[in-house]
Amino acid sequence: MEDVETLFEKTGAILKGHFLLTSGLHSPIYWEKFRIIENPEYNQQLCGMIAEHYKDKGIELVAGPTTGGIVLAHEIARQMGLKCVFAEKIADSERGFRRGFVIKPGAKVLVVDDILTTGKSVREVLAAVKKAGGEVAGIGVLVDRSDTALQFNAPVFSCLRSATTTYKPEDCPLCRQGLPLTKHGSS
Repeated sequence: MEDVETLFEKTGAILKGHFLLTSGLHSPIYWEKFRIIENPEYNQQLCGMIAEHYKDKGIELVAGPTTGGIVLAHEIARQMGLKCVFAEKIADSERGFRRGFVIKPGAKVLVVDDILTTGKSVREVLAAVKKAGGEVAGIGVLVDRSDTALQFNAPVFSCLRSATTTYKPEDCPLCRQGLPLTKHGSS
């Protein structure tokens, strides 16, 4: 397999400019995970890294947030021979399992997401898993771009750790330079 960062570069997934992230933060770098996810071979390879890392951890179910997390959860679950579920927004900062998804009490769940910046989506899925009675056994992401390593009550594995600068809007030097702000995310 190619180096993970090389995959992102060759697919045009690492964008440079002035971006509004889903978290509300600004950044000079945007990781467009759908350039990877749209390519089944690359998606399979990266999801395989996560599946391999957690293969002997007793995982019983894979869960992800809407939207990109659904694709990742499905592929990781497929490679691990498990079922997958997804948590969707049910309130402004809350996710839940709908559509008849059931997490058995005490089931060991692997939570997956695409790009980790502030951890908001992951925390929402963690809360939904706990509320449904599951036990989070691990977290897997394609890219951990957080400024500093985030702490969760479960181990985190990332295919790539690439700390990427972010700014609060009021502190953004790119705004002060007058660079146009671009929004790529959907949340």
